[in-house]
Amino acid sequence: MEAVTVAAEAREQLRASFSSGRTRPAAWRAAQLRGLLRMAAEMEAEICAALRADLAKPRTESYVHEISLVTSSCKFALKNLEKWMKPEKLRLSLMAFLKHLLAVDPVIGAIAAGNAVVLKPSEIAPATSTLLADLLPRYVDSSCIKVVEGGIPETTALLEQKWDKIFYTGNSKVGRIVMSFAAKHLTPVVLELGGKCPVVVDSNVDLHVTAKRIAAGKWGCNNGQACISPDYIITTKSFAPKMLDSLRKVLDKFYGKDPLRSADLSRIVNSNHFNRLKALMDEEMVSDKIVFGGQSDEQQLKIAPTLLLDAPLDSAIMKEEIFGPLLPIITVDKIHESFALINSMTKPLAAYLFSKDSKLKHLFERNVSAGGMIFNDTGIHLTNQHLPFGGVGESGMGAYHGTFSFDSFAHRKAVLDRSFLGEAKARYPPYTLGKLKILKGVLKGNPLAMVQAALGCTGGA
Repeated sequence: MEAVTVAAEAREQLRASFSSGRTRPAAWRAAQLRGLLRMAAEMEAEICAALRADLAKPRTESYVHEISLVTSSCKFALKNLEKWMKPEKLRLSLMAFLKHLLAVDPVIGAIAAGNAVVLKPSEIAPATSTLLADLLPRYVDSSCIKVVEGGIPETTALLEQKWDKIFYTGNSKVGRIVMSFAAKHLTPVVLELGGKCPVVVDSNVDLHVTAKRIAAGKWGCNNGQACISPDYIITTKSFAPKMLDSLRKVLDKFYGKDPLRSADLSRIVNSNHFNRLKALMDEEMVSDKIVFGGQSDEQQLKIAPTLLLDAPLDSAIMKEEIFGPLLPIITVDKIHESFALINSMTKPLAAYLFSKDSKLKHLFERNVSAGGMIFNDTGIHLTNQHLPFGGVGESGMGAYHGTFSFDSFAHRKAVLDRSFLGEAKARYPPYTLGKLKILKGVLKGNPLAMVQAALGCTGGA
Protein backbone atom coordinates (compact mmCIF):
# COMPACT_ATOMS: atom_id res chain seq x y z
CA MET A 1 0.00 0.00 0.00
CA GLU A 2 2.88 2.32 0.76
CA ALA A 3 4.33 1.88 -2.73
CA VAL A 4 0.95 2.70 -4.27
CA THR A 5 0.71 5.86 -2.18
CA VAL A 6 4.20 6.96 -3.18
CA ALA A 7 3.41 6.34 -6.86
CA ALA A 8 0.12 8.24 -6.65
CA GLU A 9 1.74 11.18 -4.89
CA ALA A 10 4.51 11.31 -7.47
CA ARG A 11 1.97 11.31 -10.29
CA GLU A 12 -0.07 14.13 -8.74
CA GLN A 13 3.02 16.23 -8.07
CA LEU A 14 4.25 15.83 -11.63
CA ARG A 15 0.84 16.65 -13.09
CA ALA A 16 0.61 19.76 -10.92
CA SER A 17 4.08 20.89 -12.00
CA PHE A 18 3.26 20.33 -15.66
CA SER A 19 -0.11 22.07 -15.38
CA SER A 20 1.57 25.10 -13.85
CA GLY A 21 3.51 25.58 -17.08
CA ARG A 22 6.88 25.02 -15.41
CA THR A 23 8.25 22.66 -18.08
CA ARG A 24 7.28 24.71 -21.14
CA PRO A 25 9.82 27.57 -21.38
CA ALA A 26 12.91 26.91 -23.47
CA ALA A 27 15.05 28.19 -20.60
CA TRP A 28 13.74 25.49 -18.25
CA ARG A 29 14.37 22.73 -20.80
CA ALA A 30 17.89 23.98 -21.53
CA ALA A 31 18.67 24.25 -17.82
CA GLN A 32 17.71 20.61 -17.25
CA LEU A 33 19.83 19.46 -20.19
CA ARG A 34 22.81 21.44 -18.89
CA GLY A 35 22.21 19.85 -15.49
CA LEU A 36 22.53 16.40 -17.06
CA LEU A 37 25.73 17.52 -18.78
CA ARG A 38 27.17 18.65 -15.44
CA MET A 39 26.11 15.39 -13.83
CA ALA A 40 27.91 13.37 -16.50
CA ALA A 41 31.06 15.44 -16.11
CA GLU A 42 31.15 15.87 -12.32
CA MET A 43 29.99 12.38 -11.38
CA GLU A 44 31.99 10.35 -13.89
CA ALA A 45 33.84 8.39 -11.21
CA GLU A 46 30.65 7.57 -9.30
CA ILE A 47 28.83 6.49 -12.47
CA CYS A 48 31.72 4.24 -13.50
CA ALA A 49 31.84 2.77 -9.98
CA ALA A 50 28.13 1.96 -10.02
CA LEU A 51 28.39 0.28 -13.42
CA ARG A 52 31.39 -1.63 -12.17
CA ALA A 53 29.41 -2.82 -9.14
CA ASP A 54 26.41 -3.88 -11.22
CA LEU A 55 28.10 -5.28 -14.31
CA ALA A 56 31.84 -5.35 -13.65
CA LYS A 57 31.93 -2.93 -16.57
CA PRO A 58 35.39 -1.54 -17.40
CA ARG A 59 35.82 2.19 -16.93
CA THR A 60 36.65 2.73 -20.60
CA GLU A 61 33.41 1.05 -21.71
CA SER A 62 31.44 2.96 -19.09
CA TYR A 63 32.74 6.23 -20.46
CA VAL A 64 32.35 5.35 -24.17
CA HIS A 65 29.00 3.53 -23.92
CA GLU A 66 27.26 5.54 -21.23
CA ILE A 67 28.74 8.90 -20.25
CA SER A 68 29.82 10.07 -23.70
CA LEU A 69 26.44 9.13 -25.23
CA VAL A 70 24.55 11.12 -22.59
CA THR A 71 26.91 14.04 -23.16
CA SER A 72 26.55 13.88 -26.94
CA SER A 73 22.73 13.63 -26.78
CA CYS A 74 22.46 16.58 -24.40
CA LYS A 75 24.71 18.77 -26.56
CA PHE A 76 22.78 17.83 -29.70
CA ALA A 77 19.45 18.62 -28.00
CA LEU A 78 20.75 21.96 -26.72
CA LYS A 79 22.00 22.88 -30.17
CA ASN A 80 18.67 22.08 -31.82
CA LEU A 81 16.23 22.94 -29.03
CA GLU A 82 14.99 26.25 -30.46
CA LYS A 83 14.56 24.73 -33.92
CA TRP A 84 12.66 21.74 -32.55
CA MET A 85 10.38 23.98 -30.49
CA LYS A 86 9.69 26.49 -33.27
CA PRO A 87 6.19 26.09 -34.76
CA GLU A 88 6.21 25.10 -38.42
CA LYS A 89 4.00 27.15 -40.71
CA LEU A 90 2.29 25.35 -43.59
CA ARG A 91 -0.04 26.41 -46.36
CA LEU A 92 -3.67 25.40 -45.94
CA SER A 93 -5.09 23.49 -48.89
CA LEU A 94 -7.91 25.37 -50.58
CA MET A 95 -9.85 22.12 -50.77
CA ALA A 96 -9.37 21.29 -47.10
CA PHE A 97 -13.10 21.26 -46.45
CA LEU A 98 -13.59 18.13 -48.58
CA LYS A 99 -13.90 14.82 -46.75
CA HIS A 100 -12.25 11.42 -47.26
CA LEU A 101 -13.43 7.85 -47.27
CA LEU A 102 -11.65 7.41 -43.95
CA ALA A 103 -11.32 3.62 -44.05
CA VAL A 104 -9.12 3.86 -47.13
CA ASP A 105 -6.87 6.67 -45.92
CA PRO A 106 -4.64 4.54 -43.64
CA VAL A 107 -4.49 1.89 -46.37
CA ILE A 108 -2.89 4.47 -48.66
CA GLY A 109 -0.09 5.08 -46.17
CA ALA A 110 0.39 1.36 -45.57
CA ILE A 111 0.65 0.68 -49.31
CA ALA A 112 2.98 3.63 -49.85
CA ALA A 113 5.27 2.20 -47.16
CA GLY A 114 5.37 -1.15 -48.98
CA ASN A 115 3.12 -3.24 -46.74
CA ALA A 116 0.63 -6.01 -47.32
CA VAL A 117 -2.70 -4.91 -45.82
CA VAL A 118 -5.92 -6.35 -44.45
CA LEU A 119 -8.80 -3.88 -44.16
CA LYS A 120 -11.70 -4.60 -41.81
CA PRO A 121 -14.47 -2.03 -42.52
CA SER A 122 -17.00 -1.22 -39.80
CA GLU A 123 -19.96 -3.58 -39.71
CA ILE A 124 -22.28 -0.76 -38.64
CA ALA A 125 -21.96 0.67 -42.16
CA PRO A 126 -22.71 -2.53 -44.11
CA ALA A 127 -23.28 -0.94 -47.51
CA THR A 128 -19.92 0.80 -47.47
CA SER A 129 -18.26 -2.34 -46.13
CA THR A 130 -19.71 -4.45 -48.94
CA LEU A 131 -18.76 -1.87 -51.54
CA LEU A 132 -15.13 -1.82 -50.38
CA ALA A 133 -15.01 -5.62 -50.36
CA ASP A 134 -16.31 -5.63 -53.92
CA LEU A 135 -14.30 -2.75 -55.38
CA LEU A 136 -10.82 -3.03 -53.90
CA PRO A 137 -9.97 -6.44 -55.45
CA ARG A 138 -10.80 -4.97 -58.86
CA TYR A 139 -8.27 -2.19 -58.54
CA VAL A 140 -5.44 -3.46 -56.32
CA ASP A 141 -3.38 -6.61 -55.89
CA SER A 142 -5.69 -8.84 -53.89
CA SER A 143 -2.85 -11.19 -53.00
CA CYS A 144 -1.38 -8.40 -50.88
CA ILE A 145 -4.38 -6.22 -50.04
CA LYS A 146 -7.48 -7.91 -48.64
CA VAL A 147 -10.84 -6.85 -47.23
CA VAL A 148 -12.41 -8.90 -44.43
CA GLU A 149 -16.05 -8.22 -43.63
CA GLY A 150 -17.99 -9.17 -40.53
CA GLY A 151 -18.78 -8.24 -36.95
CA ILE A 152 -17.33 -9.03 -33.55
CA PRO A 153 -16.37 -12.69 -34.28
CA GLU A 154 -14.46 -11.72 -37.43
CA THR A 155 -12.80 -8.76 -35.74
CA THR A 156 -11.80 -10.93 -32.76
CA ALA A 157 -10.39 -13.59 -35.06
CA LEU A 158 -8.28 -10.97 -36.82
CA LEU A 159 -7.04 -9.47 -33.56
CA GLU A 160 -5.96 -12.87 -32.29
CA GLN A 161 -3.46 -13.11 -35.12
CA LYS A 162 0.05 -11.65 -34.89
CA TRP A 163 0.35 -8.52 -37.05
CA ASP A 164 3.21 -6.10 -37.57
CA LYS A 165 0.96 -3.06 -37.03
CA ILE A 166 -2.68 -2.42 -36.13
CA PHE A 167 -4.51 0.78 -37.08
CA TYR A 168 -7.93 1.30 -35.49
CA THR A 169 -10.46 4.10 -35.93
CA GLY A 170 -13.41 4.18 -33.53
CA ASN A 171 -14.26 4.70 -29.88
CA SER A 172 -12.06 4.38 -26.80
CA LYS A 173 -13.94 1.35 -25.45
CA VAL A 174 -13.05 -0.75 -28.49
CA GLY A 175 -9.64 0.93 -28.58
CA ARG A 176 -8.84 -0.61 -25.20
CA ILE A 177 -9.86 -4.04 -26.52
CA VAL A 178 -7.63 -3.59 -29.57
CA MET A 179 -4.70 -2.64 -27.34
CA SER A 180 -5.22 -5.66 -25.08
CA PHE A 181 -5.01 -8.00 -28.08
CA ALA A 182 -2.01 -6.14 -29.49
CA ALA A 183 -0.20 -6.40 -26.15
CA LYS A 184 -0.19 -10.20 -26.38
CA HIS A 185 2.12 -9.99 -29.40
CA LEU A 186 3.78 -6.63 -28.59
CA THR A 187 2.20 -5.28 -31.77
CA PRO A 188 2.49 -1.51 -32.20
CA VAL A 189 -0.83 0.28 -32.67
CA VAL A 190 -2.18 3.54 -34.02
CA LEU A 191 -5.50 4.54 -32.44
CA GLU A 192 -7.65 7.32 -33.87
CA LEU A 193 -10.45 7.56 -31.32
CA GLY A 194 -12.32 10.84 -30.79
CA GLY A 195 -13.60 12.29 -27.58
CA LYS A 196 -15.44 15.41 -26.53
CA CYS A 197 -14.21 18.07 -28.95
CA PRO A 198 -14.84 21.54 -27.44
CA VAL A 199 -15.68 24.77 -29.27
CA VAL A 200 -14.84 27.95 -27.38
CA VAL A 201 -16.60 31.06 -28.74
CA ASP A 202 -15.32 34.48 -27.78
CA SER A 203 -17.60 37.55 -27.93
CA ASN A 204 -15.54 39.43 -30.54
CA VAL A 205 -16.27 37.09 -33.47
CA ASP A 206 -18.19 37.42 -36.72
CA LEU A 207 -21.17 35.63 -35.23
CA HIS A 208 -22.94 34.59 -38.43
CA VAL A 209 -19.77 33.08 -39.95
CA THR A 210 -19.00 31.38 -36.63
CA ALA A 211 -22.46 29.80 -36.47
CA LYS A 212 -22.21 28.56 -40.07
CA ARG A 213 -18.80 27.01 -39.51
CA ILE A 214 -19.87 25.30 -36.29
CA ALA A 215 -22.99 23.99 -38.02
CA ALA A 216 -20.94 22.72 -40.97
CA GLY A 217 -18.56 20.88 -38.65
CA LYS A 218 -21.36 19.44 -36.53
CA TRP A 219 -24.48 18.70 -38.56
CA GLY A 220 -22.89 19.08 -42.00
CA CYS A 221 -20.42 16.36 -41.10
CA ASN A 222 -22.59 13.23 -41.00
CA ASN A 223 -25.03 14.83 -38.53
CA GLY A 224 -22.43 14.87 -35.77
CA GLN A 225 -21.32 11.28 -36.30
CA ALA A 226 -17.65 12.09 -36.81
CA CYS A 227 -14.67 11.85 -34.48
CA ILE A 228 -13.79 15.54 -34.96
CA SER A 229 -17.36 16.78 -34.66
CA PRO A 230 -17.89 19.67 -32.18
CA ASP A 231 -19.15 18.02 -29.00
CA TYR A 232 -20.03 21.08 -26.91
CA ILE A 233 -19.71 24.86 -27.01
CA ILE A 234 -18.31 27.05 -24.23
CA THR A 235 -19.10 30.75 -24.24
CA THR A 236 -19.85 33.47 -21.71
CA LYS A 237 -23.22 33.85 -20.05
CA SER A 238 -23.63 37.31 -21.56
CA PHE A 239 -22.86 36.13 -25.10
CA ALA A 240 -24.81 32.84 -25.05
CA PRO A 241 -28.21 34.37 -26.09
CA LYS A 242 -26.64 35.90 -29.23
CA MET A 243 -24.87 32.62 -29.99
CA LEU A 244 -28.11 30.69 -29.65
CA ASP A 245 -30.03 33.10 -31.83
CA SER A 246 -27.44 32.92 -34.60
CA LEU A 247 -27.30 29.12 -34.52
CA ARG A 248 -31.11 28.92 -34.71
CA LYS A 249 -31.16 31.15 -37.81
CA VAL A 250 -28.38 29.16 -39.51
CA LEU A 251 -30.00 25.80 -38.76
CA ASP A 252 -33.37 27.01 -40.06
CA LYS A 253 -31.69 28.12 -43.27
CA PHE A 254 -29.66 24.91 -43.66
CA TYR A 255 -32.33 22.34 -42.82
CA GLY A 256 -35.70 24.14 -42.82
CA LYS A 257 -38.42 24.28 -40.21
CA ASP A 258 -38.83 20.50 -40.38
CA PRO A 259 -35.25 19.17 -40.41
CA LEU A 260 -36.38 15.55 -40.21
CA ARG A 261 -37.59 15.89 -43.80
CA SER A 262 -34.39 17.54 -45.02
CA ALA A 263 -32.47 15.61 -47.66
CA ASP A 264 -29.32 17.37 -46.45
CA LEU A 265 -29.32 15.82 -42.98
CA SER A 266 -27.80 12.36 -42.45
CA ARG A 267 -29.64 9.78 -40.42
CA ILE A 268 -28.30 8.03 -37.32
CA VAL A 269 -26.27 5.00 -38.34
CA ASN A 270 -28.42 2.36 -36.58
CA SER A 271 -31.12 1.87 -33.95
CA ASN A 272 -28.64 1.26 -31.14
CA HIS A 273 -27.05 4.65 -31.64
CA PHE A 274 -30.47 6.26 -32.13
CA ASN A 275 -31.63 4.91 -28.76
CA ARG A 276 -28.35 5.94 -27.10
CA LEU A 277 -28.79 9.52 -28.32
CA LYS A 278 -32.43 9.58 -27.28
CA ALA A 279 -31.40 8.44 -23.81
CA LEU A 280 -28.91 11.32 -23.59
CA MET A 281 -31.68 13.80 -24.48
CA ASP A 282 -34.29 12.22 -22.25
CA GLU A 283 -32.20 12.07 -19.08
CA GLU A 284 -34.17 13.81 -16.34
CA MET A 285 -31.58 16.48 -15.59
CA VAL A 286 -31.11 17.23 -19.30
CA SER A 287 -34.53 17.12 -20.99
CA ASP A 288 -35.52 20.59 -19.79
CA LYS A 289 -32.26 22.08 -21.07
CA ILE A 290 -33.24 21.67 -24.74
CA VAL A 291 -33.66 25.15 -26.26
CA PHE A 292 -33.85 24.21 -29.95
CA GLY A 293 -34.68 21.06 -31.90
CA GLY A 294 -35.18 17.78 -30.10
CA GLN A 295 -37.43 16.20 -32.75
CA SER A 296 -36.79 12.59 -33.67
CA ASP A 297 -38.21 9.88 -35.92
CA GLU A 298 -37.30 6.33 -34.93
CA GLN A 299 -38.57 4.86 -38.18
CA GLN A 300 -36.28 7.09 -40.24
CA LEU A 301 -33.53 6.96 -37.58
CA LYS A 302 -33.37 10.73 -37.74
CA ILE A 303 -32.75 13.23 -34.94
CA ALA A 304 -32.94 16.95 -35.62
CA PRO A 305 -30.11 19.36 -34.82
CA THR A 306 -30.57 19.98 -31.11
CA LEU A 307 -29.18 22.70 -28.87
CA LEU A 308 -29.07 22.46 -25.08
CA LEU A 309 -28.19 25.27 -22.70
CA ASP A 310 -26.14 24.55 -19.57
CA ALA A 311 -26.67 20.81 -19.32
CA PRO A 312 -25.24 19.69 -15.94
CA LEU A 313 -21.59 18.71 -16.14
CA ASP A 314 -22.32 15.45 -14.34
CA SER A 315 -24.98 14.42 -16.88
CA ALA A 316 -24.25 11.62 -19.34
CA ILE A 317 -24.32 14.02 -22.29
CA MET A 318 -21.40 15.92 -20.76
CA LYS A 319 -19.44 12.88 -19.62
CA GLU A 320 -19.37 10.78 -22.80
CA GLU A 321 -18.70 11.50 -26.45
CA ILE A 322 -22.02 12.44 -28.07
CA PHE A 323 -21.32 11.34 -31.67
CA GLY A 324 -24.60 12.70 -32.94
CA PRO A 325 -26.65 15.87 -33.59
CA LEU A 326 -26.92 17.07 -29.97
CA LEU A 327 -24.87 20.15 -29.08
CA PRO A 328 -24.77 21.43 -25.48
CA ILE A 329 -23.79 25.05 -24.84
CA ILE A 330 -22.02 25.57 -21.53
CA THR A 331 -21.69 29.09 -20.13
CA VAL A 332 -18.92 30.61 -18.02
CA ASP A 333 -18.44 34.06 -16.51
CA LYS A 334 -15.14 34.71 -18.30
CA ILE A 335 -13.92 33.06 -21.48
CA HIS A 336 -10.58 32.05 -19.89
CA GLU A 337 -12.51 29.75 -17.54
CA SER A 338 -13.06 27.47 -20.53
CA PHE A 339 -9.47 26.19 -20.28
CA ALA A 340 -9.96 24.55 -16.89
CA LEU A 341 -13.31 23.10 -17.98
CA ILE A 342 -11.80 21.49 -21.07
CA ASN A 343 -8.82 20.16 -19.15
CA SER A 344 -11.09 18.59 -16.53
CA MET A 345 -12.35 16.20 -19.21
CA THR A 346 -10.52 13.59 -21.29
CA LYS A 347 -8.23 15.03 -23.94
CA PRO A 348 -10.12 15.62 -27.21
CA LEU A 349 -9.14 14.72 -30.74
CA ALA A 350 -9.72 18.34 -31.77
CA ALA A 351 -10.24 21.63 -29.97
CA TYR A 352 -11.73 24.73 -31.61
CA LEU A 353 -11.55 28.40 -30.69
CA PHE A 354 -13.41 31.26 -32.39
CA SER A 355 -11.80 34.58 -31.54
CA LYS A 356 -10.01 37.61 -32.98
CA ASP A 357 -7.87 37.91 -29.86
CA SER A 358 -4.32 36.75 -30.66
CA LYS A 359 -3.41 36.61 -26.97
CA LEU A 360 -6.36 34.31 -26.25
CA LYS A 361 -5.36 32.08 -29.17
CA HIS A 362 -1.84 31.84 -27.77
CA LEU A 363 -3.11 30.93 -24.31
CA PHE A 364 -5.53 28.38 -25.77
CA GLU A 365 -2.75 26.75 -27.77
CA ARG A 366 -0.45 26.55 -24.75
CA ASN A 367 -2.96 25.49 -22.10
CA VAL A 368 -5.32 23.10 -23.88
CA SER A 369 -4.11 19.60 -24.75
CA ALA A 370 -5.75 18.15 -27.86
CA GLY A 371 -4.86 16.01 -30.85
CA GLY A 372 -5.29 19.01 -33.16
CA MET A 373 -6.48 22.59 -32.95
CA ILE A 374 -8.24 25.06 -35.26
CA PHE A 375 -8.92 28.75 -34.81
CA ASN A 376 -12.12 30.14 -36.36
CA ASP A 377 -13.30 26.96 -38.07
CA THR A 378 -14.04 23.31 -37.39
CA GLY A 379 -12.87 20.05 -38.92
CA ILE A 380 -10.90 21.37 -41.88
CA HIS A 381 -7.53 20.13 -40.61
CA LEU A 382 -8.67 16.56 -41.28
CA THR A 383 -7.87 16.61 -44.99
CA ASN A 384 -4.79 18.78 -45.11
CA GLN A 385 -2.09 16.31 -46.14
CA HIS A 386 0.68 18.49 -44.67
CA LEU A 387 -0.70 18.24 -41.13
CA PRO A 388 -0.47 15.24 -38.77
CA PHE A 389 -3.89 13.92 -37.79
CA GLY A 390 -4.14 11.99 -34.54
CA GLY A 391 -5.10 12.10 -30.91
CA VAL A 392 -3.49 12.45 -27.52
CA GLY A 393 -4.38 10.61 -24.32
CA GLU A 394 -7.78 8.96 -24.62
CA SER A 395 -8.39 10.50 -28.05
CA GLY A 396 -5.73 8.24 -29.52
CA MET A 397 -2.07 7.70 -30.27
CA GLY A 398 0.00 8.05 -33.40
CA ALA A 399 -0.75 10.21 -36.43
CA TYR A 400 -1.45 9.82 -40.11
CA HIS A 401 -2.25 11.71 -43.36
CA GLY A 402 0.33 12.51 -46.02
CA THR A 403 3.91 11.76 -45.05
CA PHE A 404 2.72 10.97 -41.51
CA SER A 405 0.77 7.99 -42.90
CA PHE A 406 3.92 6.75 -44.63
CA ASP A 407 5.96 7.17 -41.45
CA SER A 408 3.27 5.42 -39.42
CA PHE A 409 3.54 2.25 -41.50
CA ALA A 410 7.27 2.38 -42.19
CA HIS A 411 10.31 1.62 -40.07
CA ARG A 412 13.36 3.87 -40.37
CA LYS A 413 16.15 1.32 -40.29
CA ALA A 414 19.60 2.72 -39.58
CA VAL A 415 22.34 1.36 -41.88
CA LEU A 416 25.99 2.42 -41.47
CA ASP A 417 28.69 1.20 -43.86
CA ARG A 418 32.38 1.88 -43.15
CA SER A 419 35.65 0.73 -44.68
CA PHE A 420 38.28 -1.50 -43.09
CA LEU A 421 40.69 1.44 -42.83
CA GLY A 422 41.22 3.78 -39.88
CA GLU A 423 41.61 1.30 -37.02
CA ALA A 424 41.97 2.91 -33.58
CA LYS A 425 43.90 0.64 -31.22
CA ALA A 426 42.72 2.72 -28.27
CA ARG A 427 39.26 1.27 -28.84
CA TYR A 428 40.21 -2.28 -27.93
CA PRO A 429 41.25 -4.15 -24.74
CA PRO A 430 43.39 -4.38 -22.82
CA TYR A 431 42.27 -0.96 -21.62
CA THR A 432 44.73 1.53 -20.20
CA LEU A 433 44.50 5.08 -18.85
CA GLY A 434 46.45 6.20 -21.91
CA LYS A 435 43.88 4.67 -24.26
CA LEU A 436 41.03 6.20 -22.25
CA LYS A 437 42.67 9.62 -22.53
CA ILE A 438 42.85 9.30 -26.33
CA LEU A 439 39.22 8.11 -26.54
CA LYS A 440 38.01 10.99 -24.40
CA GLY A 441 39.85 13.39 -26.67
CA VAL A 442 38.32 11.84 -29.80
CA LEU A 443 34.80 11.99 -28.36
CA LYS A 444 35.34 15.65 -27.43
CA GLY A 445 36.62 16.47 -30.91
CA ASN A 446 40.24 17.10 -29.92
CA PRO A 447 42.36 17.18 -33.16
CA LEU A 448 45.52 15.76 -31.52
CA ALA A 449 43.61 12.82 -30.06
CA MET A 450 42.04 12.14 -33.46
CA VAL A 451 45.47 12.04 -35.07
CA GLN A 452 46.78 9.75 -32.32
CA ALA A 453 43.81 7.40 -32.78
CA ALA A 454 44.24 7.37 -36.57
CA LEU A 455 47.94 6.54 -36.20
CA GLY A 456 47.13 3.68 -33.87
CA CYS A 457 48.68 5.22 -30.79
CA THR A 458 47.85 3.64 -27.45
CA GLY A 459 48.89 6.46 -25.17
CA GLY A 460 51.56 4.42 -23.40
CA ALA A 461 51.12 1.97 -20.54
